[in-house]
Amino acid sequence: MNNKSRISKILELLYDEYPKSKVSLDYHNPYELLAAVILSAQSTDKGVNKVLPELFRRFPDVYSISQASPEEIKPYIKTIGLYNNKAKFLNNMAKKVVADFDGSIPQTMKELISLPGVARKTANVVLGNAFDKPKGIAVDTHVIRLTNRMGFVDTKNAVKIERELVKIVSKDKWTKLTMVFIDHGRKVCGRKPKCDECVLADYCEKIILESS
Repeated sequence: MNNKSRISKILELLYDEYPKSKVSLDYHNPYELLAAVILSAQSTDKGVNKVLPELFRRFPDVYSISQASPEEIKPYIKTIGLYNNKAKFLNNMAKKVVADFDGSIPQTMKELISLPGVARKTANVVLGNAFDKPKGIAVDTHVIRLTNRMGFVDTKNAVKIERELVKIVSKDKWTKLTMVFIDHGRKVCGRKPKCDECVLADYCEKIILESS
């Protein structure tokens, strides 16, 4: 089996294994998703989800959070790592959305990454999940780890990994791919992979090389 066929089989098995994969952050609209993803940097989704109900009860939209000060936001997110900086990001993001986009979360990559606290990974999550307008693939630590282990890529550079993935994954699967990798990374392919439990055992480069 050539490398292209092997990767295609891996993707097929992963999508079958995790048919209900989705963003694990709790949100109801683009503003809430954007805020949640900003908060999730270097923090667990579980930890972020704990603070979201009270945060959004106090600041239900970009207008309310844009009019607050970072000091007013901090008490609602203080259990999250880097909360001082994240309070500033949320406040400044909202101010720019109100000032430059009439209070609506923008729907293009260029506009999203112009917002404070928003890089390409965050923008990809928002575009794909909130607007169903995927422009790329969100590459997080799970995606980096799994794509290298499985032999998709040989680099830890997120930009290079995204470039390679969009070549081999159809656009309609870009958004879900990240979630599938995250689910598999959490369940099976963590820092200490459970290779003996993996559905990809016959196709994963790591397992193949170790058994040869």
